[in-house]
Amino acid sequence: MARYIGPKTKIARKFRDPIYGPDKYFERKNQPSKQQGSFKRRRKQSEYGIQLQEKQKAKYTYGILERQFKNVFQKASRKKGITGEILLQLIEARLDNVVFRMGIAPTRAGARQLISHRHIIVNGEIVSVPSFSIKPGDIIGVREKSKSLEAITDSLASRSNSYSWLEWDDNLMTGKFLNYPEREEIPENIREQLIVELYSK
Repeated sequence: MARYIGPKTKIARKFRDPIYGPDKYFERKNQPSKQQGSFKRRRKQSEYGIQLQEKQKAKYTYGILERQFKNVFQKASRKKGITGEILLQLIEARLDNVVFRMGIAPTRAGARQLISHRHIIVNGEIVSVPSFSIKPGDIIGVREKSKSLEAITDSLASRSNSYSWLEWDDNLMTGKFLNYPEREEIPENIREQLIVELYSK
């Protein structure tokens, strides 16, 4: 299945959570009419259904395909520690997510585009693979020829969030990945333990 590029509000409503960030349309109540069966009783979701939905939510939030997600989980399960937390840490360390968190791009989709178009460098080398794994100490920056790109300058000018595991230098347009974030530092509303339970079946 290809990466989802449809209406984001529709997906956010599906998970009852604005997973793509602030969304004025998400706030509007979505009440179907009587003809659409608004009074039909909702079927109780199974345990498997709840676990599957949480995995789908994580995939949509970070923009990761099924095979990629499974590979990251397998990598996380081989490491010592709490598998669910390690899973989120590894996903947070993807280059597309780091570029987004640093504010170089306003969205993860935008970050993937910048990376694919060879505007991003890691430790001085161009990296064009969005899923590239960043390690503590790595320096991520904007390619010299791309520093005047309007999409990048506009995004950096409006960046508001800062994260304790990332360092950013406005003058050089480079940032440093200091360490893997602790679970409480990751703002995403994901119940990772349900994902672990799903893959453990």
